[in-house]
Formats: sequence, C-alpha cells, structure tokens
Amino acid sequence: MIVEKNELIVITGLSGAGKSSAIGFLEDAGYYCIDNMPPALLSTFLDLIENRQGKKRVAVVIDARSTEDFNSVSEMLNTFEENYEVRVVYLDTKTNTALSRYKLTRRKHPYADRFNGDITAALEYEKEILSPLRIRADHIIDTSDITESRLKNRLAEILFGNDREIMNIHVISFGFKHGIPNDADFVIDVRCLPNPYWLESLRKKTGLDEEVKKYIFSFEESNQLLEKLIDMLDFLNPLYIKEGKSQIVFAVGCTGGNHRSVAIAEALKEHFCKRWGNVSVNHRDINRN
Repeated sequence: MIVEKNELIVITGLSGAGKSSAIGFLEDAGYYCIDNMPPALLSTFLDLIENRQGKKRVAVVIDARSTEDFNSVSEMLNTFEENYEVRVVYLDTKTNTALSRYKLTRRKHPYADRFNGDITAALEYEKEILSPLRIRADHIIDTSDITESRLKNRLAEILFGNDREIMNIHVISFGFKHGIPNDADFVIDVRCLPNPYWLESLRKKTGLDEEVKKYIFSFEESNQLLEKLIDMLDFLNPLYIKEGKSQIVFAVGCTGGNHRSVAIAEALKEHFCKRWGNVSVNHRDINRN
C-alpha cells in the first residue's frame, strides 16, 4: 500500500514579491498556514500537529523577517523529508518592480534601517542572504510582470498539477421567505418547478427524502433546469480560478427551503464532487417553521 506523505510547502523570496498572496491562496486551498515562521520553531510546530488525524498539509513563509542564516534553514528542511514532502517556492521580482511596490504600499523593508533607508541596497542584501534557499528551491516564480490572480494560477499549476483542490464550492439551499444568504455568489431561484408541498403525502418530508426527489425529477423541466445549471457552472468555475478566486457559494432557493431547493442543491453537490475536491452543502432552512 502506498502511503501519502504529509506536505510541507515553504514560501520564501524577496520582500514585495507576493508571499502574502501566495500563503493566502494556500490557506484557501486547505493548508495550515503560518506567515513569518521563525525557523527555530518549525520543528516544534510540526511536532505539535503530529497527532492531528489525517494527512498534514502545512505551508509556512520563511523570509528575511525570520532569520539571516538561510544556509542552516536549507539544511534543516532536509531533516523533514522522511515524514514530509518538502517543497520550496521562491518568489522573485525585479528590483525596479519591488521599488514600485514599496512606493505604492509605503511599507518598510526589513533592512531599510541598516542601509539608511536605501531600499535598493536593502533588496540587494536580501537577495544575497536568501541565495541558499533560492538554490534549494523546487520552483522559482518571477512575479514582476504577473497579476495576483496569475500568481495563484501558477501556484496551482506547479503545486497541484490540476485545479481539483483549488476551488472550494459551497452549495446552500434556502427559503426565500427566510431571506437570501448574504454570502451567496450566485442565487438560483427554483420556485419555477412543481412544488411537492401541495401534495399532502410529501408536505412534511424534505428534498433529502427519496419520495420527494423522485417527484421533483419526474418532471422534464426539473431535469432540464439542472442540466443547464450544471453546464453554466462547469463553464464558470475554471474561469473564476484563472482570476484567482478560490471559493464560490451557490445558493439555491425555493419558497420555504424544504423541498425543491434541497433536492437541486444535493444534485449540484453530487455533480461537483466528481470534479472538485472541496465541496460542501448546507440546507439552511430545512424543517424550519
């Protein structure tokens, strides 16, 4: 039996190269993330999470704020390879691009005081001390001419190989009479479908019950609506990933949130699970009086 190794992804590189965006993307993708991790504490941290169930997926940022001894950081990472698949991603950027970003954000470079505010000199020194990790890096990404969304897309390509685990899809069923969910990206109204509520035998059941599902999908319009929704959403999700979006909420509503919306939401979840790794469903108003 092949046992999957735990994952440890180290994000490093120059100040202003996009490390915060990268670690935010990995957090959205389900990694346990820590920014500005002191290297001396990394081993202790991994020991602390050792008893957590399931595969450990950890991502940390180690950069010039954490240490100046990157030779020992590189050697330390080698000691974790027995239990972790260790990958180092180095984010690079051109000096003039970094300078422009610092002027835009007005943030202070970690070594600005050492060089009397000369950011160019601080960046050159930072490049020098980071060179052991740049040599050790599994992937180097120059972020000088790419957008934040393109950076996330590039990380997905090199770390995951595909986009299955990138997108977090949440499907919510709800009743319009109880209000539309505030966090919905899409609101889908299925009140156009035949309503099981008007059948006495189905009134007290929900869209999770087989009898209700059979009733709803016994109508051609229900199947056609589901098919068209799936076609549209399958088209849109990859486009959202390209734009750097990692979470999307589909809210499916009927009158009370018990029957039609529940059945359609379950059908969408079942379909999405075939393509995407992180899919959940929540029936907000089910059995709500």
